[in-house]
Amino acid sequence: MAKIGFIDYFLDEWHAEKYPEWIESATDGKMKVTYAYGKTDSTTGLSNADWCEKKRIQLLDSIEAVVEQSDYLIVLSPDNPEFHEELSALPLQSGKPTYIDKTFAPDRKTALRLFESANHHGTPMYSTSALRFATEYIETDKQGIETICSVGPGSFSNYSIHQIEPIVSLMGSEPKRVMYIGTPKSPALLIGFADGRQATIHHFGWECPFSMVLNYDSGNTKLLKPESDFFGLFIKNLITFFETGKPVVDPSETIAIATLIEYGHKAAKNPYQWLELPSETV
Repeated sequence: MAKIGFIDYFLDEWHAEKYPEWIESATDGKMKVTYAYGKTDSTTGLSNADWCEKKRIQLLDSIEAVVEQSDYLIVLSPDNPEFHEELSALPLQSGKPTYIDKTFAPDRKTALRLFESANHHGTPMYSTSALRFATEYIETDKQGIETICSVGPGSFSNYSIHQIEPIVSLMGSEPKRVMYIGTPKSPALLIGFADGRQATIHHFGWECPFSMVLNYDSGNTKLLKPESDFFGLFIKNLITFFETGKPVVDPSETIAIATLIEYGHKAAKNPYQWLELPSETV
């Protein structure tokens, strides 16, 4: 049995709750989350010790111990990406396949540093939103997409990833500029790509399911609603990554996504003005 280690800001959160059962079920018990570390206890839920006791996962007292005793590593902290660099430092030096949960990094420079560390130490690593693997997105034709209008729930800070990731996977990793076009209650971002192509994301509250409309240069239109089991498809991809050490997400896309989120926050301070995106490496 391959042993997986969790490294989290605090362990009583939705991703840590669901991933162990999904991974064990998808591998028929050949992979299992056996170790975990949390930097702090949840302020609203179970302590790390109580969570581990409930999940029958061994709580270890350091990231180093989790890295040493695990075959594969998952750095979680899905709603606190500002801790990813700290939590990932030792995993990315280990050479062991490491998945870093969404949102990968709070800004472009951090994203670049994480990839530089992984490359320097020969550590296979990637990050993604599970929405990337929705069958509806994977199977759609990417050629000739001129415009995308995407909508979804949640706040910009931790849910924009789920709209931006599919957009970048469909339109490419070279967005040029962004403009904030939303309101305080309905954040929205216009993304400009090369050759006049563009995409918008809109947050309309928890009652608004993820969906997007694609318009092609041919004049054809598609409405995509991710109703497939995208979390199950993500878990299968994660298992393949652990087995092969080969991520399917291009680092350039992950860096572009981190850049868009960072500059989306900046653009919100001056709505309806274009903000050019950096292209140079750091």
